[in-house]
Amino acid sequence: MILRKHNKLNITFCGMMGAGKSIIGNKFAKLIDFNFIDTDTLIVKKTGKSINQIFLDFGEKYFRELEESIIGNVLNKKNYIFSLGGGSMSNKNLRNIIKKNSFNIYLEVDINILSKRLTNSNNRPLINKQNIIKKLTELKSKREKFYKEADLIIKNDKTILDAIEELKKYFNIYD
Repeated sequence: MILRKHNKLNITFCGMMGAGKSIIGNKFAKLIDFNFIDTDTLIVKKTGKSINQIFLDFGEKYFRELEESIIGNVLNKKNYIFSLGGGSMSNKNLRNIIKKNSFNIYLEVDINILSKRLTNSNNRPLINKQNIIKKLTELKSKREKFYKEADLIIKNDKTILDAIEELKKYFNIYD
């Protein structure tokens, strides 16, 4: 019902690590009675290894191939909300599947806010033992052109509730 006018099967949230995709996606899924899948959690479940361990054992290239295979197979589900990994949108095949099947929402967050949110995070292989702001800036500059192709862009620099309220307004959801 919520996606009928957009002719899409599901909703995806994209954006940088720490943007709030999982928590906002999960809360919004409950609000609109959709199922929720965090794609990084799905990868961990399917492989039995943490994202960090996959990166350590096999490298980023292998992880991106695994990500394409696993996510590509679930994006045809209907009435689901997916929280995508930060690098998912860099994959052309995944972008094409997302454009075809999903109403894609980019949660845009300022680098300084992302840095504060991620300072104590130990499960982010791309920023472990790195200058966080420098690495986030580098990643965002590579990915943002893909994020900006989203159907909807929401600034998520404030609270989760603010982002949910914006989503409710956009989709005409009234309590």
